[in-house]
Amino acid sequence: MSAIETLSERRCFGGVQGFHRHASTACAGPMRFAVYRPPQAERGPVPVLYFLSGLTCTEENFTVKAGAQRVAAELGLMLVVPDTSPRNTGIPGEADEEDFGAGAGFYLDATQAPWSSHFHMYTYVAEELPALVAANFPADMRRQSIFGHSMGGHGALTIALKHPQRYRSVSAFAPIVAPMRVRWGEKAFARYLGADRETWKPYDACELVARGERFPGEILIDQGTADPFLHETLRPEYFDAACREAGQPLRLRMQQGYDHSYYFIASFIEDHLRHHAQYLCARP
Repeated sequence: MSAIETLSERRCFGGVQGFHRHASTACAGPMRFAVYRPPQAERGPVPVLYFLSGLTCTEENFTVKAGAQRVAAELGLMLVVPDTSPRNTGIPGEADEEDFGAGAGFYLDATQAPWSSHFHMYTYVAEELPALVAANFPADMRRQSIFGHSMGGHGALTIALKHPQRYRSVSAFAPIVAPMRVRWGEKAFARYLGADRETWKPYDACELVARGERFPGEILIDQGTADPFLHETLRPEYFDAACREAGQPLRLRMQQGYDHSYYFIASFIEDHLRHHAQYLCARP
C-alpha cells in the first residue's frame, strides 16, 4: 500500500476538504483524488460515497462545483472523488482528444497497447482506491456507495452491478448506459479493449443487466431533457428498457430543461446524497 501525499486541506462546513496524491500500482504512476471528511469523522468512522466524474474532468470539478459538502456534512458522509484517468504517462498523444486518453479512462482495464500499461481505472476504483481510503481515513468500509456523472455514471453503474454486495446504493447523473451502441463508447472500447466486442460487454450497464447482473436496491438516475448528448450518446431509454425486462428496480427522472453541466448536478445533488444516506446511514 503506497503512502499518500496531502496536497491541501481546508475547513469546509465543519469538516475538511482535502486533495491527495499517491503512487498507484494499478495505473503504474501517480494518481490524485479528493476526500471530504465530514465533522462526524472526528468522532469515528463514517460511511463512504464515491463520485466518478465525466470526460475531461479531474478530481476538482465535482469537489468545487457540485456543492455537495454542505449536505454531506449534515448526513455524515465521506465523499471520495478520484481523477478520471492516469496522466502524463508518456504515451504519445494521450492528451490529444477530449473523449479518449487523459481525462477519459472510461473506468475499465485496458488490454491493448500502449494503453494497457497504465489505463486500469476499473481496478483502481474498485480495488486500489477503497483499500487506500480504508488505510488512511476514518472510513466505515462496511458502508460504501457509488455514483457518478456521464462517463462516471457509466463507471458507477457497471462497478455497482458487478459488486452488488459491496455497495449499498448507486445513482447517476446523465450516465452513458449503453457504451457499446454509442459513439463515445465505441471509440474508446475499440482502442482500449480491441476489436472483440465480447470483451466490451462487462463494461456496458445494459449488457450487464441483460446477462443477469442485479443491484439489490433501486437505482436512481437523473437526466436533463435539454442535454445536448441525450439522443446521441446517453440514451437512457436503453437502460430503462433493459431494467424493465430484467426486473431491476430503476427510478429514471427526466428533468425538464436541464443540460449536461454542473448546474444540473448542483440542482439535484442533495436528492442523490439523501438517496444514498437512506442506505448508508442504516446500520446492518
